[in-house]
Amino acid sequence: MAAAMGVGRFAYTPLLPQMTLAEGWTYAQSGDVASANFLGYLVGALLAPALASSHYVRLWVAMSIMLSAGTTYLGAEISGLPAWLTLRFLSGVASAFCLVIMTGLLMQTLRSERAEHLGNLHFAGVGVGILLCMAATYMGGDVAEQWARQGLVASLCMAIAWFAIGNVAWPTLTANTDTHQRFKVDNTLWRVIVGYGLFGFGYVIAATFVVAMGERLDDIGMDAGVSWVVVGAATVPSVYLWQWLANTRGLGFALVLAYLVLATGVLLAGMAETMLLLLIAAVLLGGTFGGITALGLSAGRALSSNIARVVSAMTVAFSIGQLLGPAVAGRMADLFGSFFWPSALACVLLLVSAALVPRVTALRIGNHSS
Repeated sequence: MAAAMGVGRFAYTPLLPQMTLAEGWTYAQSGDVASANFLGYLVGALLAPALASSHYVRLWVAMSIMLSAGTTYLGAEISGLPAWLTLRFLSGVASAFCLVIMTGLLMQTLRSERAEHLGNLHFAGVGVGILLCMAATYMGGDVAEQWARQGLVASLCMAIAWFAIGNVAWPTLTANTDTHQRFKVDNTLWRVIVGYGLFGFGYVIAATFVVAMGERLDDIGMDAGVSWVVVGAATVPSVYLWQWLANTRGLGFALVLAYLVLATGVLLAGMAETMLLLLIAAVLLGGTFGGITALGLSAGRALSSNIARVVSAMTVAFSIGQLLGPAVAGRMADLFGSFFWPSALACVLLLVSAALVPRVTALRIGNHSS
């Protein structure tokens, strides 16, 4: 998760201002490159369940690891919008394979071991990867040097991951497990899935452009990349705090509150005229999006016994939302000259996500009955 998501997927955010200058992109074009990554993520999410049920799942994971690290490094070797669209698409496919396959297998293992709360370690990896990414960014250099260094960081993380998991006995989602069970989507599960898709749109605008927002401030007074460091630092502990709240007050309550806090942070990012306000928005963003990822998937799993299919369905909905977000936001920013209106739109959609959360008060993380 640190390599495929924190670095491979999110390294684009802190490097975006530098890339925009180097490539001469508009906000619309930079948003399109981000959306290409999320289109690849959508394609990968659609294909991943079949790979997870394959007897060659270990090979698919190994290939995904290499593709993720390789497409990160290749940012150092390419130039031009078509090449970047292609590369970020392939990176998105690799990220989705790593996320969906490994999350599905992990959750199945944790369920059998009655240790599902440990899944939060998995999601905290995104924040760890963001911090590693920013540590590499602050070493300086031009765009090519930056991407080469990010590729090295991703490769080292992936090597550690493979040595940790490569020789263990992996569960395979075969005909005797839940991949082939009937996947029933009732009204309650639909609400969770749709809300999760809107979350994908709502969070990704700030997650893509927050450093670019900082670059536009008049009184910046510091490196705008600090905002992304804050996002990563807030992400790591947030999943544990949201788990605690879900276990004490209910999963539905925690998910609604997380959506509302994120909506506030996204709107604040679009309105921020000082670095202090942008950093507060970064805390709210980092402090919620990892937690919502864990809570949302927990809610979906609690409403369906088919782990692989529900994780895939929610990831697809999420992918569609985040695919549209950067493309729409970039064009709105070019049109209006600021990120306020795309941020306001994201805030409204997150409020809708909160309204869609079903009132299933019995749900808890680790409780899979509705």
